Amino acid sequence: MKVLLIDWDCFGKEDVEEAFAAEGYEILLFPLSVSGDLYDDPDVKERLSLKLRKEVPEFVFSFNYFPVVSSVCMKENIRYLSWVYDSPYIRLYSETVVNTCNVICVFDKEVYLEFQRAGISTVHYLPLAANPERLTHVISSGRELPFVCGDVSFVGSLYTDQSSPCQQMMLSVSEYSRGYLTGIISAQRRIQGYNFIPEVLGPVLKDLYHSYPFERQPGGMESPEYYYAYYIINQKITSEERMDLLSAVARKHGLDLFTYDRDFFMSNTCNYGPVNYDYDMPLIFHQSRINLNISLRSIRSGIPLRAFDIMGSGGFLLSNFQADFLDFFIPGEDFVFYESKEDLLQKTDYYLKHEEERQAIARNGHHKICAGHTYRHRVKEMLNLG
Repeated sequence: MKVLLIDWDCFGKEDVEEAFAAEGYEILLFPLSVSGDLYDDPDVKERLSLKLRKEVPEFVFSFNYFPVVSSVCMKENIRYLSWVYDSPYIRLYSETVVNTCNVICVFDKEVYLEFQRAGISTVHYLPLAANPERLTHVISSGRELPFVCGDVSFVGSLYTDQSSPCQQMMLSVSEYSRGYLTGIISAQRRIQGYNFIPEVLGPVLKDLYHSYPFERQPGGMESPEYYYAYYIINQKITSEERMDLLSAVARKHGLDLFTYDRDFFMSNTCNYGPVNYDYDMPLIFHQSRINLNISLRSIRSGIPLRAFDIMGSGGFLLSNFQADFLDFFIPGEDFVFYESKEDLLQKTDYYLKHEEERQAIARNGHHKICAGHTYRHRVKEMLNLG
């Protein structure tokens, strides 16, 4: 049996290859540049068609969904399995999503339900995963970090770039629109579990389009409201939220920060810059007493990859609430969630003082990942969908 993997620089590539190989598949690779036209590139179509006709795999697989791949698979009558781990992911809103060759897996149940309500049966719910065997190997390898992890760590972006789309848009719109956006951003920050931003952009939509034009890709069906809300405004909300929460934690307990902005400074914080996903991140998650997850606001209910990797590394996870956690994990037993800044600070205090309880929760989370949330588990689930 053969599977053709779309080969691009993504997280989990080796993990999923290992899982398919364990299921008895021969792995074939098709390189794809994700900086090109992923909707209708003639060169990609020709090369992929030739590859499929020559190798005749049982199906094609990719992390994230590519309309151009779906079009070729539809023509060649070959199943296309994709597993979307980015959020937002605008290519899901392509007219090709209904192609009957597709088995599209999304990690956010609310996104899955959105497509179900629209009568689209090619989209399925499949949470993300971890590879605890690989993570444990890294942790036990004797590799040492060039720093000592402290009490509380956060790995992720702060979206502080002044040239970001949101910063540019806020500078370009009218004073009225800027005030309106500031107001809805402030209101959304107070609400967890429901994102109302796309519903309230009507009064400023023309100004947004004029100041920061929205261009739909050929075959794309995404709305301007979706683009502005999930790609731009929710990033701004996430940035403000992370800065607020992390600064509060840092003031009280100190913070180890691992982020892309090497020059970012926050009081009582050690900013180590970005870290290697495969070799450094597992050690950070395992050695830090508390690992924070503050989800990107465009993730509606799903469990971020960061959370799986923390638990898969045997780390203690303290996260904001995401509804999908409750489908698989028990709060206070496998992980801990906070409901507000005050709750975050109280729980950080508590678990730094209750070491045995903290370690027990970390062990439970790790055991739960090993028992049902590895890439091998997910590959088996995926193969049963289509």
